[in-house]
Amino acid sequence: MTISRRFAFATLAAPLALVLSACGEEAADGEIAEGDPIAAIPAPEGQSWTDIVEVTEHDGYLLGNPDAPIKVVEYGSLTCGACANFAQNGAEQLREEYVSTGVVSFELRNLVRDGYDLTLARLTRCSAPESFHALSDQVWLNFEEIMGGAQQGQQAMQQLGELPDDQLYVAVAETAGFLDFFAARGVSRDQAAACLSDNASVLEVGANSDAQAQEFNVTGTPTFFVNDVRVDGINWSDLEPVLQRAGAREE
Repeated sequence: MTISRRFAFATLAAPLALVLSACGEEAADGEIAEGDPIAAIPAPEGQSWTDIVEVTEHDGYLLGNPDAPIKVVEYGSLTCGACANFAQNGAEQLREEYVSTGVVSFELRNLVRDGYDLTLARLTRCSAPESFHALSDQVWLNFEEIMGGAQQGQQAMQQLGELPDDQLYVAVAETAGFLDFFAARGVSRDQAAACLSDNASVLEVGANSDAQAQEFNVTGTPTFFVNDVRVDGINWSDLEPVLQRAGAREE
């Protein structure tokens, strides 16, 4: 599915229950081989691994040691309740107990499924790369508020179809309450509007998502990979044993 203006607007205007219906499919590719315990790897002097973020060649945001021997990738949707559940019940443990050691890195890649998701994904990129994970977590930690705003704005969405490209996503964010939500978290309304009025950059997020969904056969969210092996499960209770098996454990 190629993300286009037509697709994005169609999903904005669709009933929200339909938009959310694809969330949380599971698939397995294999099993991580058991590795020896790996000792903690010190961060550069004066820094913490949990403060280090870089943008990857796959348009993901890698948190932690870029050379970590155990690499976690999540494909997540900002309008997915199962992704919100992971953020609420596993993301902090992943960062504080694993990424902080330098043994595990965590790369989040957006799997864009609808126009609201596309708008939110671009908004999380409106600040410095170091803010991406925190802003994404804020969306998921306040999932009911975010989706409630989208639900309330659906009637108004019907009137947005004829807007010029450089106004469409700004109007979406305004109508759904996203501009105020992000302004309260350090991304000013002017800053957010400037990001969303750059239509090419918005659609690029969707195009990258679409290409990777096809390349890696990602059909649901969240989908986790550990060292390029797909994890069978969508919860922290599924992911943590895989990390420990791979070597992220004490002697």
